[in-house]
Order: sequence, then C-alpha cells, then structure tokens
Amino acid sequence: MKKILFVLTSHGELGTTGKATGYFLSELSHPWRVFTQAGYAVDFASPAGGASPVDGMNTEDPINREFLDSSDATRAAATLNLAEVDPRRYAAVFFVGGHGTMWDFPHNAHLAEIARTIYEEGGVVSAVCHGPAALVHVALSNGTYLVAGKRVTSFTDAEERAKKLETVVPFLLESELRARGALFEHADLWQPHVASDSRLITGQNPASATPLAEEVVRVLALQK
Repeated sequence: MKKILFVLTSHGELGTTGKATGYFLSELSHPWRVFTQAGYAVDFASPAGGASPVDGMNTEDPINREFLDSSDATRAAATLNLAEVDPRRYAAVFFVGGHGTMWDFPHNAHLAEIARTIYEEGGVVSAVCHGPAALVHVALSNGTYLVAGKRVTSFTDAEERAKKLETVVPFLLESELRARGALFEHADLWQPHVASDSRLITGQNPASATPLAEEVVRVLALQK
C-alpha cells in the first residue's frame, strides 16, 4: 500500500502582527487518525524541511494528545524537505491547514510538482482549511489549473473576516480559488463541509478535517 504525504507549512509568523502561526494541530491529528486507522503509513514534509511551527496546540483534544504521544509526532517534528520527496511513492497528498500556509505554499515549485504528479498518476490531492493555498498556482501538464472547473472549498473569505485577518493574510483564499476557475462551495461559518471532485478533495475549516480524511480513504478504496 502506498503512503499518504502530509505537507506542513514552514512559515511561523502571522504577517506583521508579531503573532505566531504555523500549521493547525487538529488539522493534522484528526486526518492522521483516520488515515492510520485505515492502514495507511504517512510521511511528513514541508517547504524548508525540519521542524514546522505549530498553532492550535490544544492538548485537551484527545486526538491531538493521541498524535502527540505517537511516534509519528517525532517524525512530524523533523519533516522531509519537499525537494527530497518522490511523489510517485504516494497514493495521496494532504495539505494541512493553518495560516502559515498562506505565505509559503502558493509559490513553491516542488509543492506544485508533487501535487501535479500525484494527481496525473491517478492519486488523490487533498487539503483542508488554509491548506488549499497550495492549489492556487498548481497547473496540470496541459496548462490548465488543477482547480479549474472543479468543486472546491477552503477557509472562506467570510471566515477570514470573522477572524479579523482579512488584511493580514497576503490574499483571500476563497477569492483566489474562484479566480482560478474553481467552482467554490461552502457551508455557514465554522460548519463542516467537504468538496470532492475528480480526486481533488478539500475541506472548509478545522471542523471539516475528519470528514475530509474519511472521503480521501473512500476515494482511495475505489482506486484499488
């Protein structure tokens, strides 16, 4: 069975606010639990490699605690550099959310190549919350954007405004995905929503992390 590649941000600063950010822990731990219980091994990578900054360190969440107590947590703290990753080893790539992704995911050429290769070789490309920032510049071999004409969701512009971060992030993710031709869909603020279209699977917010992972597992099972 091929593995699932988790991609984490290496960016730890929330714009010019002086506040820390990174990847959002439950958006890693909850899908990790679904994938590993389904029998998948996972690897962890990031644009810079090594340790990735963590946000949302809620140790009262039992699934967060389960992950932090696992051997995979040690591996996630020493990520592969994306330049070292062979995408053909993976059945799926999962872009973990967190505000840090808005700075270092969109223009990373290695990230785009990993997503394109996995998708074009029949694998699944998935992302949750701000993780779809990885997708805004991913083009397929025919030159079209991966998200063009597909049902997609992400952290919405309304959710960004509700967090009062719409002028802090470098762009609004929903708007950017729409500009790339995505058929953007969403639920109400903070409600779970998953969009699944042609092996591209995205989740709106932290509440969507588990159902997104369950959909990835379902779609991968159909590939066998």
